[in-house]
Amino acid sequence: MEEQKLKAIAIGVNTKDRDNDFEYGMLELKGLAEARHMDVVGEFTQNMQRPNHVHYLGKGKIDELIPLIEEWEADVIISNDELSPSQIRVLEKKLELRVMDRTMLILDIFAERAKTREAQLQVEVAQLQYMLPRLIGRRESLGRQGGGSGLANRGAGETKLELDRRRIEDRITALRKELDSLVELRSTQRKQRKKSGIPVVSLVGYTNAGKSTTMNAFIERFHQNNDKQVFEKDMLFATLETSVRNITLPDQKSFLLTDTVGFVNKLPHQLVKAFRSTLEEVVEADLIIHVVDLADPHHDTMMDVTDKTLEEIGVGDTPILYAFNKADLVGGDIPRVEQGGVYYSAKQRIGIEELLGEVKKQIFGDYKTCTMLIPYDQGQLISYFNEQATVLETEYDEKGTILKVECRESDAERYRDYIIA
Repeated sequence: MEEQKLKAIAIGVNTKDRDNDFEYGMLELKGLAEARHMDVVGEFTQNMQRPNHVHYLGKGKIDELIPLIEEWEADVIISNDELSPSQIRVLEKKLELRVMDRTMLILDIFAERAKTREAQLQVEVAQLQYMLPRLIGRRESLGRQGGGSGLANRGAGETKLELDRRRIEDRITALRKELDSLVELRSTQRKQRKKSGIPVVSLVGYTNAGKSTTMNAFIERFHQNNDKQVFEKDMLFATLETSVRNITLPDQKSFLLTDTVGFVNKLPHQLVKAFRSTLEEVVEADLIIHVVDLADPHHDTMMDVTDKTLEEIGVGDTPILYAFNKADLVGGDIPRVEQGGVYYSAKQRIGIEELLGEVKKQIFGDYKTCTMLIPYDQGQLISYFNEQATVLETEYDEKGTILKVECRESDAERYRDYIIA
């Protein structure tokens, strides 16, 4: 039997902030609620210069909301902004209903979707960091502080609060210790990849823009093994784990393609902090493919959020290639390549070759064509170039094998003694 969904009322304060698309924020809040298995039965908004610091909405608006809770048979209130501990407490007291903010929703979705140990640890750290300051807000409900000094004279609430705080802080320390060892392992793997000289291409973008579908299109095209495909689904935060796949092209060139967690507006800073090690995959990439859902009317906002998040995690001069996905849904000829971007459809597998062509221009720009004379007693070099380069022509003469190859500049420099043209 299907579990009954909680009925939610979405609330928000529109500050008319130019940098914030309020209507889209509310729409996205509903999407987050759905991802959290809630049914949004109503929306309640207020225009104000800034949210009320005591109870988020204005007092008169709260009075208006109370009868609607009964009318809509709501189980929970969800807020479009992160609320302070006291705002949650006051709202719950006045509305006599559970109140969740946007941050809590996102953290809950991440907790449910995390599959690997690393992702689970990252999410738990973020949840505990969110919870820690919110314990203070509960002090009154736990009991009042007793007079005098010393632990013995404190109220039950104060003592319990300190115990809870200590427990959470100890848990965070233990989780971070375990995370550090996984981060070290990831860092070692990155160093090994760097040493191999294989370029790293990282897919980034707003959640549900089609990163995993794009990755699967590449795997399907250039990988014999279909079990290497990654999970894809039309929902927010379908992928939390970083997936890395080796893409080997017909001309023997290869690169590593990574798929990371999607971004979202007002992504909780606790999560950005906790997922920093995962997001370092992006920071250290040779090329970033910024996947954009062109069919979404708010794709400009999404691009802006992604760019800001990349800035926040420290992506500096890494080249960015814009990949405008779902272009088949908005009309116009596809595939097409315009300055700085490729218009394609990952789902329909249209434009994957064009996207690859742009990737190759960016990451294989240091390849050069040269002709080498390899002595017959250096047969291992023939094998090396067959594996690591593109052999364009092969001839034989009495001195050895003549190879015309397209290879990395570093290889041309390393074996320059054999170059004859």
